[in-house]
This record gives sequence, structure tokens and C-alpha cells, in this order.
Amino acid sequence: MKTLWDFIDRVRKPPVRPAPVARPVRPRPEPPTAHEPPPDLDAIRATATMRERYAAVERFMLKQHGVRVRKWRSSMSGVAWQVTYRDGSIAKLIESPRPRGPMSAAVFLHEIGHHAIGFGVYRPRCLEEFHAWKFSIDTMRECDLNVSDRVLERMHDSLHYALEKAARRGLKRIPEELLPYTQPRLRRRSA
Repeated sequence: MKTLWDFIDRVRKPPVRPAPVARPVRPRPEPPTAHEPPPDLDAIRATATMRERYAAVERFMLKQHGVRVRKWRSSMSGVAWQVTYRDGSIAKLIESPRPRGPMSAAVFLHEIGHHAIGFGVYRPRCLEEFHAWKFSIDTMRECDLNVSDRVLERMHDSLHYALEKAARRGLKRIPEELLPYTQPRLRRRSA
């Protein structure tokens, strides 16, 4: 005859689980080589509409720098980062708005610029921001994209903020390239 203790012992004993199966590590795809030919700027400039030109710049930049878009943002903000895997491969990722106008193209190219110039190449961090913005504006001009006043104002505001942040974190010397961005931009008065 079984007692209540017979059933309790079964509950107390942990179940026997099979040993975990080791999964093979999938190799990551190789990033594109850095020695691709320069962009066919004439082909980009020759596109019939601005929509096609923005799309051509988007496709070319993603392919040229081996960047993958994790998410297209609806806001005019972005972020760039990279992930290094155990096998040594690197995934270059961004989140940004899809380039459809001057501002969204500037933000998109700024995030691509972080990968183009390389992370940690420029110190302090505010200097890296400057070079990413410079890459963005230079690329827009090379591709005959409109660099509007609002884009240049956004660049100024962004670099001023980066300098303030660096100062709060103990920046001792302001790099020469960033001297024009030490003061906030004068705001336009609305009529």
C-alpha cells in the first residue's frame, strides 16, 4: 500500500533532463571590402527625380560602408553602433530616418559617417561628431543634394550640444575645429 510520503518523494526529486546539445556557431557574412570603386556620382546626379536621387544615395552608402539599418525611425534622430562577434566579424548598424529630404538625408549620412570615419578614431567624442557631420555635409554636396539652412542649423546645434556635454564630463581643451560651435546659434525671430 502506498502512503502520502511515496508521492511526496516523487515531487521532491528533480526530473532527469537530457544533456544540452551544443549548437554549431554560424559564420557571419563577411563585410564588404573597403576598396570598392568611388561612387558613380554622375549616375546619382543624373537621376530624374529627387526621390530617386535620395534612394540611390541610400543604397550606395549602405553597400559602400557595409552598414545594415536596424530600424527606420520616424523622428529626425539617429544612432550608429557596431557589434563584434566571437568569431571576430563586425556588424555595422544604424537607426535613422529614411533619406527623403535634406534633413533626413543629413541625419542618415551623419550616422553612416560614424562608420565611414571609424569609431574611436577621433578623440574626444565631440570631435568624432564633428567629422561625422562633415562627412554628411560633404557627401550631400558631392551628390547635389540640397544642404538647406535648417540642416546647417541642426549641425550647429548638435555640435554645440556635444561640446557642452564634453565640458560637463571634464573636457580640458576644445579642439580647433569646434571653436565656431562654442556659442549657441542665434535663433531667428518668427514674424
